[in-house]
Amino acid sequence: MSANDTAMYPVEFDVNGEKRTIRVRAADILLHILRDKLGLTGSKSGCENGDCGACTILVNRQPMKSCLMLTVEADGKQITTIEGLMNSPVQKAFVQNQAFQCGYCTPGFIVNCEGLWNVHPHADEETIRVWLESNICRCTSYEEIHHAVKDVFTPK
Repeated sequence: MSANDTAMYPVEFDVNGEKRTIRVRAADILLHILRDKLGLTGSKSGCENGDCGACTILVNRQPMKSCLMLTVEADGKQITTIEGLMNSPVQKAFVQNQAFQCGYCTPGFIVNCEGLWNVHPHADEETIRVWLESNICRCTSYEEIHHAVKDVFTPK
């Protein structure tokens, strides 16, 4: 065994419904592994300190900022990225409400709102507002984003 092999750890997780096993260093951040090793580039690197939310993923159906999570912490977990949410009601509402400008923050917002749906399927106005505070849109599409999220939670 080489010195490089001893510094690597096997991690097995479910990513978007597919079992994956990968060997990583103890210090590898999940965001970088998702993007660079697994080719899931929907989660974006924005601030790399948990402030912007562009890297938001779901871990066991709960929102998590992947720039703050070590890959070894994902062992045995269910990971969902924006690529795993194709045609979700949240994604459709963002499109219908044109809740984006440049689109850089959009995957993080959609994943975060999907997490809101998982935790609070009948979220009220205040819960939605508080939940959206964890993501930043530099283009200031907040009004459209808020309308999109309200559409998902408004009974039809």
